[in-house]
Amino acid sequence: MKPLKKTDQNTAWNKKTNIARTAFKSMPIRNLFLIFCEGKNTETEYFKSFPVTTETKVETTGLGMKRTRMIEEVIKRIKETKNAKNQENYDPDRQIWCVFDMDVHYIDQEAEKQDFNNSIQLAAKHKIKVAYSNDAFELWFLLHYQLVESAITRTEYFEKLSKIWDINYEKEGKKLDFAKSLYQKLLPNQAKAMENAKKLFGNQSHLPYCDQNPCTKVYELVEELNKCLKK
Repeated sequence: MKPLKKTDQNTAWNKKTNIARTAFKSMPIRNLFLIFCEGKNTETEYFKSFPVTTETKVETTGLGMKRTRMIEEVIKRIKETKNAKNQENYDPDRQIWCVFDMDVHYIDQEAEKQDFNNSIQLAAKHKIKVAYSNDAFELWFLLHYQLVESAITRTEYFEKLSKIWDINYEKEGKKLDFAKSLYQKLLPNQAKAMENAKKLFGNQSHLPYCDQNPCTKVYELVEELNKCLKK
């Protein structure tokens, strides 16, 4: 922005502009989403792309940490920020979400299952909401196109998405530019994905978290964001 001439500083048009800027800056944030993700591109850019109202703020952070460690880090940040000047950003009435996967391909599978269950329980204890996926976040994407009722590997998710989108998803799908396109790409089939995800969870909700496969609770976060979309 160019600096104002001294002769323009007190003009009516400039005063109106300043008033508008002040009004915008003081506009209250009524809906605040703090979304912490395991990944640094795919999930963060997808949620950031929701066209929410000016009264809604969506902050996404890719922590690059696994489940329990991730929850512990978020708990730490909440505690630290409560004592800071911007503590309203962590008001307990606001929505704090963590997004992560199960990862069934690890060698020590029992330890992974225990960590997955513990992380969700720890989050609930601290009133942190979790949009978990078992096995992979990409299940949410695939449910926009088809219902998957049998457990498959994340490699198979990648292969299916590669065919649907005519790309090499494992190489191209994780890149920033592609991640930014995901919301618009998926939007036409979002209602179908919601229906499929709810069906999967309904059929498996009685099972331990680690045994709910395939399952994704991403639909719950999407539902909350959809309540705050621009009309």
